[in-house]
Amino acid sequence: MARRARRPEARPDEILDAALAVFSEVGFAGARVEDIAARAGLSKGAVYVYFESKELMLKALVRRLADRVVGAAEMLVQSNAQADAEQTLRSLLTFMAMQLSNPKVSAAPRLVLAEAQRFPEIAALYRDDVIGRARQLLGKLCDRGIAQGVFRAVDRDVMLRSCAGPMLAHMMLSTVFADPKNPAPPPEVIAGGIADLVLNGLRPRP
Repeated sequence: MARRARRPEARPDEILDAALAVFSEVGFAGARVEDIAARAGLSKGAVYVYFESKELMLKALVRRLADRVVGAAEMLVQSNAQADAEQTLRSLLTFMAMQLSNPKVSAAPRLVLAEAQRFPEIAALYRDDVIGRARQLLGKLCDRGIAQGVFRAVDRDVMLRSCAGPMLAHMMLSTVFADPKNPAPPPEVIAGGIADLVLNGLRPRP
């Protein structure tokens, strides 16, 4: 009842939170709109007012991830536009490691990874709205580092893979493959180690 009394503009996020939880539990194909509605504390008809299908919910989850996480990363880099590019990269990697250590954040990209083959349009949306924006962000930061003389010239796609690959591995090892007997180091420690490895390859060579 408390959820029903909330402002209508809050309901799309409530529905998406519920959809993400149900998708993560039973898979996208096995999820039913009535189960999502029940999780959100709404009627099935009320859910359809905001989202006409499960596919639209999944697309909205990808866009929400892009706006919240990638958008925050873009603001971080922009707010440090005059700062040393190396330190900005370290801050960016630390932010991403902390985000991807949060199961509520990592649930969406893990879901996309699980469903990408069966739903190529979702994979394409994630590629454009999340990976594409991340590529542009890292490319601009790389260009700044080159101009400052702290990075050597590297290919943008190589830069993306060098940073995103370890972050993806960190996400999976912290969630899907988490070992209670061998807990992962804190996200900031992971990010610092990744930054050191990346930066040693970025520094100008004699």
